[in-house]
Amino acid sequence: KKLKKIDPKKLGSRAITNIKKTMTNGRRKMYKPLPDSLTIKTSKVDGLGLFAKEGIGQGTNLGMSHLKIGEKIIRTPLGGFINHSGDANCVKVELHMTNEKFDYKKWNLVTLQDIKEGEELTVRYTFYNV
Repeated sequence: KKLKKIDPKKLGSRAITNIKKTMTNGRRKMYKPLPDSLTIKTSKVDGLGLFAKEGIGQGTNLGMSHLKIGEKIIRTPLGGFINHSGDANCVKVELHMTNEKFDYKKWNLVTLQDIKEGEELTVRYTFYNV
């Protein structure tokens, strides 16, 4: 499916300002599938994996790796590219989010030790059989 071109002349000035703020990282935070300190590369473990672009300290929260709504588990790019290891250097930390409007769980990826530049990040799988 082809994307439809938008004529900027037909957009209001507020819409253009919002687009510029989003594109230039103005006051709005742009979506980033991975933290700046990580990249995806070919893994010796399996397929592709997450690798440190720089040193990362022990206890660093790298962000959400999985989200569970009802019985469905959704992987983020962070959770989709991390490989399993019996000697993992990261752990998934479970957070239960609930109030009158919602009830879900999410898991954040946290480093268990200092990670060296170029090192692959791994976790012990708990959602899948390996």
